[in-house]
Amino acid sequence: MKVDLFDFDLPQDRIALRPVSPRDASRMLVVDGDGAFADRHVHDLPDMLRAGDILVFNDTRVIPAQLEGERVREGASGAAIGATLHKRIDARRWQAFVRNAKRLREGDLIAFPEGVSAIAENRADDGSWTLAFEGDEPVELLLERAGAMPLPPYIAGKRPADERDAQDYQTLFADKAGAVAAPTAALHFTAELMTRLADAGIATETLTLHVGAGTFLPVKASDTAEHKMHAEWGEIAPDTAERLNAARADGRRVIAVGTTVLRLLESAADESGTIQPFSADTDIFITPGYRFRAIDGLMTNFHLPKSTLFMLVSALMGRERMLAAYNHAIENRYRFYSYGDSSLLIP
Repeated sequence: MKVDLFDFDLPQDRIALRPVSPRDASRMLVVDGDGAFADRHVHDLPDMLRAGDILVFNDTRVIPAQLEGERVREGASGAAIGATLHKRIDARRWQAFVRNAKRLREGDLIAFPEGVSAIAENRADDGSWTLAFEGDEPVELLLERAGAMPLPPYIAGKRPADERDAQDYQTLFADKAGAVAAPTAALHFTAELMTRLADAGIATETLTLHVGAGTFLPVKASDTAEHKMHAEWGEIAPDTAERLNAARADGRRVIAVGTTVLRLLESAADESGTIQPFSADTDIFITPGYRFRAIDGLMTNFHLPKSTLFMLVSALMGRERMLAAYNHAIENRYRFYSYGDSSLLIP
């Protein structure tokens, strides 16, 4: 399909630079299978779901993966280098998108603050670099010293990250460190809302998908068939898969909280819709025409024009319906993107 089919005009003042407080006060646009729209709030969620429904959350934790340093090369002056880690390779090596990468060559040392350094090992076909961190300390500790919270470019381009973001950009479920972007649909949940959901008979499960910075990369191809997704590592425990399969066999709905959860569940589902235990990379790319096998609904924020995530919600609900829903959201001043408002999509 032509990528331009997923374009729409978004005023810049609709991009949220801070989350609302409390988190569950965010607005939520409900879109159902009949195409009707309802303007609600996230704290209304217990009234919008059925007893027995299961909300599935991503328990990944965002690491301070944004680094600013200087190239160190004998016989050459220093050059400013920015790196955003996006995928772990092993205990000491990460794949990273690099700013000012034209100043790097294989074997260069990059000196970051607080005595943290890495070797630029090699450049991949997509332009990213493999960085090998020096020393014996766990890389996570090095990042805590030298790194910053990797805000999305549409926020970082308007203001720098600060201490508030260290809390604002983590979800209530953040547990397993490894993401360089938050699973933002879950940013709306509070402890109070979780109690009300439990009281309403709505169950919860968690899985892990370490979101990579590739989620923010624009689609440069003119046709979706030519776009290649970056791989991300995910895991679904065997007992989690078993409970989700049992729930669907009983006619209960599985609602993915976020596109990261949806993509991992769909990656793990076989042709019959049975969710298998999973521990591997996934680069699933969902566009209209895809047959969903593992989920019955999706809670998600509002996405960028021509993005893979807008293509995903168009696959779930229909392109024309989602263009109309986004037009409704823009006209009614919903807040967009990571710190913005939410939507509940029930086909």
